[in-house]
Amino acid sequence: MSQPLPLIIGIGNEYRGDDAAGLIVARRLKARLADSVIVLEQSGDGAALIEAWRGAQTVTIIDATMSGAAPGTIHRFDATVQPIPAVSFHGSTHAFSLAEAIELACALCQLPSRLVVYGIEGKNFAAGVGLSAEVETAVGEAVRRALSELQTELTRLQS
Repeated sequence: MSQPLPLIIGIGNEYRGDDAAGLIVARRLKARLADSVIVLEQSGDGAALIEAWRGAQTVTIIDATMSGAAPGTIHRFDATVQPIPAVSFHGSTHAFSLAEAIELACALCQLPSRLVVYGIEGKNFAAGVGLSAEVETAVGEAVRRALSELQTELTRLQS
């Protein structure tokens, strides 16, 4: 039986400035990896996230963060090794956050065997379309990092 395709989940709202960062990274990864991955766009509701990754073995999630770090900072967390800091995603408008979803899924033994979260530190979350310059630069770097990691994972799955 073959392994399920890696799942990429972009989280955000494209009409709230830098909150669109996760969606944009996911779209760019889909354009680069085409049929070798599954890409979903989510608003970030924790229950929907748990349902989205059900049955997946390799999951990459990208979301905007508001931890107080410099805008454009890229955070990477391996949720199968350590909990992601809830403070990084505290600015979320989601009732049941990404960090809480991961914690609950872990407690229920419903965490994928590989779950990597990229958080891009936002600057502007006001209503409107378009990323700040710092986040636009970070989006390109996050795509490069996630692409490298996913290509390594795809090679491993094919062998």
